[in-house]
Amino acid sequence: MNSAQIDAYLRRLGAARPARPTAEALRELHLLHLRTIPFENLSIHLGEEIVLEEKRLLDKVVGAGRGGFCYELNGAFAALLTALGFGVTSLAGRVYGDEGRLGIPYDHLALLVRTVDGGEWLADVGFGAHSHYPLAFAERGDQPDQGGTFRVTAAGPDTAGVRGVAGEGGEGTVAGDIDVLRDGRPQYRLEVRPRVLGDFTAGAWWHSTSPSSHFTQSLVCSRITEDGGRITLSGRTFKVSAADGSREEGELERDEEVLAVYRERFGIELDRVPTVRNLRNADRNG
Repeated sequence: MNSAQIDAYLRRLGAARPARPTAEALRELHLLHLRTIPFENLSIHLGEEIVLEEKRLLDKVVGAGRGGFCYELNGAFAALLTALGFGVTSLAGRVYGDEGRLGIPYDHLALLVRTVDGGEWLADVGFGAHSHYPLAFAERGDQPDQGGTFRVTAAGPDTAGVRGVAGEGGEGTVAGDIDVLRDGRPQYRLEVRPRVLGDFTAGAWWHSTSPSSHFTQSLVCSRITEDGGRITLSGRTFKVSAADGSREEGELERDEEVLAVYRERFGIELDRVPTVRNLRNADRNG
């Protein structure tokens, strides 16, 4: 990233350039990212190509004012943090399904971030409903957060009975795979070894094209609000959740209403309403 790209990214976040890459600076950038850049899978249903290259991600997230899913959001955030002087390692994860089964390899991209004041943090701005602030990577107790109570734990054997191998993240990094839990429920498992953005190409392709991927089965656009709540547009259903857990939702009948919500609540300008592509039927008929 060049200086102009850094400034443009920070302008979108509404953030000043931090003087030093400290833990407090990371916390602020993490929260602002979640507030301003939505988690969304619209490209899949608009027929837009998803390319995991830094320039393409910055063109989309910064230039076009869009959001994305984990590979795009954490990929772009990694580029910004690196340019600001943070130490950043990309980690590959597998997401836990409803029955506790782990998803595909390279199912998720999260970030291990090191700060100049000695901290190691799990940063993740691409998992939808998750922690509002980075999690202390080596902490094994409960970590209260506006998004819930989180815990980072050593992972046991997977369903094949295989244990994770020692990590290669650097001095002080915890060895072995880790599980990330929210309110006692496992969210995803991370391999603690460095990865590069291109490693996630197959995972992004699968999630963008497979009829079995939940991203191809539904539309989502979501971000947290300044009061700690969340707004979500799922297809034509608009939901507003408050920090206290109360929720309101309603159906948007007219295309103009849907486009207005994308524009006014998420900052996304679209010329047409995205609709779910019926990839499951297309796969059967192919």
